[in-house]
Amino acid sequence: MTRTATIVREYGPFPGVEAIHGVSYDGRQVWFGSGDRLNALDPESGETVRSFDVPAHAGTAFDGKHLYQIAEDRIQKIDPESGRVLSTIPAPAGGADSGLAWAEGALWVGHYRERQIHQIDPQTGKVLRTLQSDRFVTGVTWTEGELWHATWENDESEIRRIDPESGKVLESVHMPEGTFVSGMEAGGDRFYCGGGKSGVIRAVSRR
Repeated sequence: MTRTATIVREYGPFPGVEAIHGVSYDGRQVWFGSGDRLNALDPESGETVRSFDVPAHAGTAFDGKHLYQIAEDRIQKIDPESGRVLSTIPAPAGGADSGLAWAEGALWVGHYRERQIHQIDPQTGKVLRTLQSDRFVTGVTWTEGELWHATWENDESEIRRIDPESGKVLESVHMPEGTFVSGMEAGGDRFYCGGGKSGVIRAVSRR
């Protein structure tokens, strides 16, 4: 099944933010990495309500209690109240990592140019299994038992639902021309999608 994305809202650009890297959602706030900061956005008002000075170069995830943030070749576990880094594990792609998601007690990490998604142990960073894609992988998210990931290759982006066992594409949502997805997280009836160097976050309808 293939369809064109419906963008329902756009946030930003934000002061002092040159690019959107990782994106996550904690049920109330959209978190996004912007290189040297991790920021919390109120999706109702569109205002940035909190910001922490921590390295935030790629994917962001939330496990219901803690945030996880890719910083170059490592993944940081962060207290969302204080911004304190509680622990770190090695990132599976050693700095070529992209999207990040939490599901079923594991982290799922995009490996951008290798077109892969790794399921890893959040305590040790050990790779438990790897799914292969045929496009560069950016954002990764789980929602309602479904695994989705974003792609960005040859000036085109799409959001794909894939089989978590085989990696087969089950559904594809094409972004409009000129819009790209750098990081992504499902929240309610939409996907929150980072727009790379545009500095904006786009809310895309899931239906």
